[in-house]
Amino acid sequence: MVNDNKIGWKFDNTYTGLPESMLTRLSPTPVKSPELVIINKDLSKELGLDFSKTNKEQLSSIFSGNILPSGTETIAQAYAGHQFGHFTILGDGRAIILGEHITKNKKRYDIQFKGSGKTPYSRNADGRAALGPMLREYIISEAMYHLKIPTTRSLAVVKTGEKVFRETPLIGAVLTRVASSHIRVGTFQYALISEDKNNLKILFDYTLKRHYQNILSSKNPAIDLLIQVLEKQVDLVINWMRVGFIHGVMNTDNMSISGETIDYGPCAFMDIYNPETVFSSIDHNGRYAYFNQPGITKWNLARFAECLVPLIDSDKNKSIQIATEIINTFGEIYNKKWIEMMRKKLGLFNKNDDDEKLINELLSWMDEKKADFTNTFCVLMEQNIENNKIYNDENFIKWKNKWKKRIKLNNKPLTEAIDLMRSVNPLVVPRNHKVEEVLNSANSNNLKPLEKFIEVLKKPYENKNNTKEYQLPAPPSNEKYQTFCGT
Repeated sequence: MVNDNKIGWKFDNTYTGLPESMLTRLSPTPVKSPELVIINKDLSKELGLDFSKTNKEQLSSIFSGNILPSGTETIAQAYAGHQFGHFTILGDGRAIILGEHITKNKKRYDIQFKGSGKTPYSRNADGRAALGPMLREYIISEAMYHLKIPTTRSLAVVKTGEKVFRETPLIGAVLTRVASSHIRVGTFQYALISEDKNNLKILFDYTLKRHYQNILSSKNPAIDLLIQVLEKQVDLVINWMRVGFIHGVMNTDNMSISGETIDYGPCAFMDIYNPETVFSSIDHNGRYAYFNQPGITKWNLARFAECLVPLIDSDKNKSIQIATEIINTFGEIYNKKWIEMMRKKLGLFNKNDDDEKLINELLSWMDEKKADFTNTFCVLMEQNIENNKIYNDENFIKWKNKWKKRIKLNNKPLTEAIDLMRSVNPLVVPRNHKVEEVLNSANSNNLKPLEKFIEVLKKPYENKNNTKEYQLPAPPSNEKYQTFCGT
């Protein structure tokens, strides 16, 4: 057995106090030959965990679920969700929460295994995961964290020594995910339709205690919860739009009440700017395309509002009216914050009536000329980007002159504008072709490219000599890049 005292696990499992219909108690399915692939040392320190006295074999057993730390109460959560607009009953079909780890500064985090075997919610699936998708989540979630975007994080990936079967046999793996919680819009949807009508209020009270203690004693906490979740989700999707991130599967069961990015399935970062960009192999109609993400966020929030209707007011019609009015503030709040975000990307202080026009002119040019989203802003910051003839285009030069005139209206030194731009415009994002390169190497037991990539992604806003290969767009190809759910 592993000495838990040396590691520092401290579990306090409050979610298991919810009604039994909201969860299932079960253990991970043991795996054949666990082998540690990667462990997140930075995150370990933040969690107050010390694995330095634990050998690789023991770590492999811990992060595969073959050995469970003391104090865990392993469960799979039940939830529902609108998947591509269609409502269905769901749950953790290949994930098991070990429990809630408490850090020294009293922060509470769910520790969850992904790919840990069948659960009652697996339906016809095998409950397992493949190495590629688990490493993809590790890469992207850590990149998002260092891009300063709220996100779940990845603590470890372990190979299972077993094959999983999709289109072809693949290397099996288990990911350990860390989240402030796994309470989703879909969790509320499940509670709303459950036979016991007390479940909704119990989940609501629990969510306030877990995430929103500031509104526990407010006059109408249901109204305040809806307002605060809406604001957090606006901020989250603004951040996605800022860096060209496309979630790919924005179902209501993939929207966290805490405001973190969760579930990195068919996600990807946009190279060429195209507002209609879709990478997901299952998004045939572009429901979750880049430019649709704000609208889908509002749609998902409307589903959350429906769950809160019974708690807002005893008069159903009045409750619906209040909820609708709150949801209808989304557009104005989003547009205001989007323009503020784009001003920062362009180094613009204060406000000017022509700013929105200036922003949209640039985006239209980028769309027309198939300009690289990330690198266009790097060019404006005069960062070390490979010379591209596209930026010698006459219309771009005209636009750039307009932008320079607007910069002068800042009444601040140019260096301050550049500093503002550098704070929000990454030089490096996990470009799709580089992700695929390191995943292919990892599948062939070469982890060095993966380790180097993750190190580069830790400082996305810093100009370093070793980042140029990670800044270049993908080589031209006739093949459309696609990502997959991994189930």
